[in-house]
Amino acid sequence: MLEKCEGIVIRTANYGESNKIVTLYTREWGKVGMMARGAKKPNSRLSAVTQPFTYGYFLMQRGSGLGTMQQGEMISSMRSIKEDIFLTAYAAYIVELLDRSVEDRKPNPFLFELLFQSLNLINEGYDPDIIMNIFEMKMLNTLGLYPVLNQCTVCGSTDGHFSFSIREGGLICHRCLEKDPYHYKLSPAAVRLLRLFYYFDLSRLGDISVKEETKAELKKIITAYYDENSGLNLKSKKFLNQMEKFDGFLK
Repeated sequence: MLEKCEGIVIRTANYGESNKIVTLYTREWGKVGMMARGAKKPNSRLSAVTQPFTYGYFLMQRGSGLGTMQQGEMISSMRSIKEDIFLTAYAAYIVELLDRSVEDRKPNPFLFELLFQSLNLINEGYDPDIIMNIFEMKMLNTLGLYPVLNQCTVCGSTDGHFSFSIREGGLICHRCLEKDPYHYKLSPAAVRLLRLFYYFDLSRLGDISVKEETKAELKKIITAYYDENSGLNLKSKKFLNQMEKFDGFLK
């Protein structure tokens, strides 16, 4: 029986001389893998729709194991991402983070929307650092991580000067800093953005401008929190870090 789904290509692997195994993240079924026969051939009707980050509708034969892709209708190729190696690095990290954080065939329409909006905003020219940080913050609950960001994680106070404690799992006020001598100091702007990125709806994102020093704070905190708690070791993250160093060298 043929079934139609709305999906985004998050991973591909060559199979034999002309075939691909394509992993989609779909609105209807979550993460699914399927065989795309002949997709490696340049003249194949499946060649374009099985490129990484492609968003579209897919017709597939589903089974208990690997399905078979019959055809695809491209909605967006995410062309701007594919034409810029730096944007490709950000997008690759986002899709690998999702891929490694979810199980197969567990539908989650919220995550599908988050993935699509994140890639689409990067494709449309929004700051990829900010989109990446928002995506990272919103993936925390999926990983079973629930940082305390609305109050001090030690005393519960909602006022004061806040730092971030990896040990305590969230914000820590100036009155409780002795609980974690290794806390990370944060500017008020970084505190606001951490909360904003975690709680707000990405579809409501307008123009957002963040100072470079604030972006550096956010990156440091989020990276440290992931390194300590997520258990993930992503190749795309290492590649992204290398690209950022290269970009800094060019500047």
